[in-house]
Amino acid sequence: MNAPGAGNVLWFTVCIGSPRVRLDRDDVHHLLVSIWSAPNSQWLVGDYVLMPDHLHFCAAPRSPTSLPLKNWMKWWRQEASKHWPRPEEAPIWQRDYWDRQLRHDESYTEKWHYLRNNPVRAKLVASADDWPFQGHIHSLIL
Repeated sequence: MNAPGAGNVLWFTVCIGSPRVRLDRDDVHHLLVSIWSAPNSQWLVGDYVLMPDHLHFCAAPRSPTSLPLKNWMKWWRQEASKHWPRPEEAPIWQRDYWDRQLRHDESYTEKWHYLRNNPVRAKLVASADDWPFQGHIHSLIL
């Protein structure tokens, strides 16, 4: 059997559909990490970065019998909405999301470096290292 996430790493962009909700907050950051880290999450989230109105992350199925991608995306977004720190502003996620499978000949490091620098390009911080709403949860193998 392959290692978790082996050969099936996808990059995601997920947007918020409500201008009143921000993802770049400590309580939201903690919530999303706890959902993605939960033992019942059937996908593994590797590196991620939260922007004010969208997020980027990479993920891979935990096992060959993991939930299909569409079902897992629905699950974690529902969990986030259900446990949102401020229920009156529970996020309205955009229905669609952008995903792309990372091919074997592509560099995970280059892709992550590009995404990790989004806060710098958005002029939110001077250096990617200064952005507090990013991290790494699981190691994914390409």
